Amino acid sequence: MDIDVRGPRFGAAMTTVVLATVLVTGSAWLLAWQTLAFLLGAAGGVTRAPYGLLFRKAVRPRLGPPTAFEAPEPPRFAQAVGLVFAALGLVGYTLGPGWLGLAATGAALAAAFLNAVFGYCLGCELYLLVRRMTLGLK
Repeated sequence: MDIDVRGPRFGAAMTTVVLATVLVTGSAWLLAWQTLAFLLGAAGGVTRAPYGLLFRKAVRPRLGPPTAFEAPEPPRFAQAVGLVFAALGLVGYTLGPGWLGLAATGAALAAAFLNAVFGYCLGCELYLLVRRMTLGLK
């Protein structure tokens, strides 16, 4: 079942705020929260992730009906990519080296920002590239 494209974009906006706050404060706890959010999104899909649930319960009822939909697999894959970067960032912030925490969190922030502001999902594009390569499509 396809999903409302506004949901993942809302999640990316929330993620952008969280990750920017992590970079400003250096909070490993906040990054642990975002890592958990990515884990839930990768495991259950973006509609079951915390920001997806918030979108569905509090935001979507206040919007008009969706006009565009997308397959759930690319955003779910993007959540898994975000999980990898957030986990690396968490390792950097808690165990070191500190530059790893900053770099991995910054990379995840850049991807989330692109999706939130421009609707360009790097993880989704990576998913499509991997699918093309594994299926031999051009």
